[in-house]
Amino acid sequence: MATSLAAGDQHLEIIAFMLHEQQFCVRTISIREIRGWAPVTPLPHSPPEVMGVMNLRGSVIPIVDLAVKLGMPPAQTTERSAIVVTVVGGATIGLMVDRVSDILTISISDLQAVPVAAGVSDKGYAEGIFARGKDMICLLNLEGIFASSATEEWEKVA
Repeated sequence: MATSLAAGDQHLEIIAFMLHEQQFCVRTISIREIRGWAPVTPLPHSPPEVMGVMNLRGSVIPIVDLAVKLGMPPAQTTERSAIVVTVVGGATIGLMVDRVSDILTISISDLQAVPVAAGVSDKGYAEGIFARGKDMICLLNLEGIFASSATEEWEKVA
């Protein structure tokens, strides 16, 4: 289920990041913080996208390779890799991305629906897409990616 845009909102604040040289973004309202890459503690028998867990000021949170979650090859961690700490459905989850590229404010009128032929609209993973220069940036729907049943699993991991 995609998050609907409120009728009175004219602009949307987002954080853009790279995964395999492709730009994605999420709403800043779901972001708790952005951290540099730090090694994580692996968990046995965890889903393939779960890299492990880390201690975030006394709370243990799962770290997800967002590339794997989106069906891409696993990301390779570098000194530019970042962990975007998000709150989804009440659960705190760290998303490992190649690098954070920008914090933007876009006009909602620039946001377009993801074409049905792209195959992602039925999964609810994308809220929309917009052009920025020659690039197309996909606005991810974190609630759709981490559906309620999955969020319950994250809480068990953490």
